Amino acid sequence: MRRIRVLTALTTLTALAAGLLTAAPALAQPAPKVLHAAPDGSGTTCSTGRPCSLTGARDAARGVTGRDVRVELADGTYGLTGPLTLGEEDSGRDGGTVTWTAAAGATPVLSGGRALTGWAANADGTWTAHVPDGVTPRQLFVDGVRAVRARGGSCPAAVCDATKTGMTGAVATGIAGWARPTDAEAVIAVRWRNYRCRITGVDGDLLTFARPCWSNSASGTDRTGPAWDTTTVDSTRFTKVAYFENAVELLDEPGEFVWNAELHTVTYLPRRGEDMRRARAVTPATERLLVLDGAHDLRVERLALRYAAWDQPNTDEGYAGTQAGLTLTGATGPVDHAGRHYTKPTAALTVRGGRDVVVDRVDFSRLGGAGLVIEDGTKDTTVTRSRFTDLSSGAAYLGDTEPLPDPERAGERNTLSYNTIRRTGVEYTDSVGIWAGYEARLTVDHNTLADLPYSGISVGWGWNQPEARTSVLRDNRITANRITDVMRVAYDQHDGGAVYTQGAQPGTIVSGNYIDRSAYGNTERDGNGVYLDEQSSHIRVEGNVITRVGYKWVSNWADYGIDNHATGNWTDTAAPALTGTGSTTTGNHTSLDRLPAEALAVARAAGADGRGHVEQLRPDLARTATVTQSSTDGTATAAHAVDGDTTTDTRTLSEPGAWWQADLGAVRHVGQVELWNNTSMTTADVDVQLAASPDFSDATTIPLTGKALRPTLVNTDTEARYLRIVHRGTGRVALSHVLIHP
Repeated sequence: MRRIRVLTALTTLTALAAGLLTAAPALAQPAPKVLHAAPDGSGTTCSTGRPCSLTGARDAARGVTGRDVRVELADGTYGLTGPLTLGEEDSGRDGGTVTWTAAAGATPVLSGGRALTGWAANADGTWTAHVPDGVTPRQLFVDGVRAVRARGGSCPAAVCDATKTGMTGAVATGIAGWARPTDAEAVIAVRWRNYRCRITGVDGDLLTFARPCWSNSASGTDRTGPAWDTTTVDSTRFTKVAYFENAVELLDEPGEFVWNAELHTVTYLPRRGEDMRRARAVTPATERLLVLDGAHDLRVERLALRYAAWDQPNTDEGYAGTQAGLTLTGATGPVDHAGRHYTKPTAALTVRGGRDVVVDRVDFSRLGGAGLVIEDGTKDTTVTRSRFTDLSSGAAYLGDTEPLPDPERAGERNTLSYNTIRRTGVEYTDSVGIWAGYEARLTVDHNTLADLPYSGISVGWGWNQPEARTSVLRDNRITANRITDVMRVAYDQHDGGAVYTQGAQPGTIVSGNYIDRSAYGNTERDGNGVYLDEQSSHIRVEGNVITRVGYKWVSNWADYGIDNHATGNWTDTAAPALTGTGSTTTGNHTSLDRLPAEALAVARAAGADGRGHVEQLRPDLARTATVTQSSTDGTATAAHAVDGDTTTDTRTLSEPGAWWQADLGAVRHVGQVELWNNTSMTTADVDVQLAASPDFSDATTIPLTGKALRPTLVNTDTEARYLRIVHRGTGRVALSHVLIHP
């Protein structure tokens, strides 16, 4: 009996021990502490019935230990006069996580906007409202739709001649007679740079501008990148003022507004159907909405950030663009040719020195600056499944401009994935969708970027400067992104690409991306698919699908960019040689007029949803045509227009009625002709003629006025065997590419 009792006792103890071991994880993982916040919340209870304010919930979360914390925001708009700041004391502890999220079924909005009310009608159809003290409206949204600051036409350099001291043209533009010229700005684009400086005075025909904005926009600062003085407002590359804006004399289009600094009013010309007695008009007023400063083990999810402002362009600093949406600020500063002291735009959400932060399903829209800045040594941070649209500047800025930071201040292992970025850079058109400075082990994966004025994804910094040649840049991955309709030619931004890189980046790969329409329809030889600029080195470009690019599908023009390799890519143009030392271009599928199944699969898988539409290439009848031209200048033969390469050119001599011609061999239905000007943009004022007979007696003639683009699309819908491009006067016909689509 005793032996039986002992065995029974041992069995019982074993069972109890097993039960304790099974229960141990449950005891170690208590349910999260849930705190509730609401737009009208107060107190410290933070319950569903008695929710707190945002700061009240933050303070309550600080007192919770030993478990995860969830701060759930009720539906509604949380108006902010300053940022909600979360730091070390607001972070997860002992392996836990603090999550800021929407309550079930809620769509909480953090807003920096101020509503403009009390609109009064004017006799000319405009409406005027007073603006709250301390607010300078740079943007205006009416029922959620962005208004445009009243603007005029362009002013050519022959009239508006810019110098280091100012600009002529006050009389010819009418500015000399404006009621308040000092409220207005000049908006200028030179190559990849933007400038926006406020007028400070009118003296006869001379305009002067706010400083340091104008002095930082002109040559001679010795504070910008190599040869940047060739792209300043007083350089020979300055061709025009794009427009002057913010003057009541320019208020002539529905949807425009003007700010009067003296009366502290906004005057708006409504669009059709807008009633300012009922419309909701909002102007961004608060700069940063959410700042994570030294936070770790923290999640921000399912929130919307709206109407954040950016004040710098309203000040005498203005907007002296350098590259990618960064600006030169301050009246003085250190000599710097590597961009170490450029200023990033202000963003709605800023993460500084973060660790293990997650931003998930956050909606960034209607912002006066950028969406997101991640900086100051942030590591192991992820931004995913978020949406960026209708932003004045770029979507996301990651990292910093110092090539060799202290280890604690180096950006490492950060990720942007499955985000959607559309219509950013609305105001500052030199900004990019995603910018990364000196980052290591960065992942930019499965994002969708569309409808952007300049480059899509820009990774790396520093150019070929001694202080930047050896940096922390390495092992970055730009993979499976969908980048379409970027470098939009209407915005007059040049020298960029859908994917743009700088600097030596050992181990970096650009792979599996779908790029369609980068600088398509350009007005000059410019715009790239993947642009390995300046010192870009040790980068692999492989397995991408790149179509309809204004110039080169891959570009590596500088000899000091070394050891880059492009292989296994699909493209509709030929492969230019990579000029960098030790670089190779091998095994690519080029000059395609149809994408094969494997390329279609790669393109469809790219982007945030992994099933995006792919714009198939169209069959080209010209590939097998017999081509001739009226004369040939040197080696620029007629065949270069049908060799499937947009970087090679035909060229006739300058002569009356110069022409280029294609014979299809039989009468075919021709639906459209793509006419790509040569790389010098030579061809202008030509007729496109299609005929069934060789003497063109039955020709259909379509006149083109002005320079042909890259490309000019000519819809024809006719039966023809012969295509001729003929100059209407005396000059040259020079083409890089002609496609004839059935």
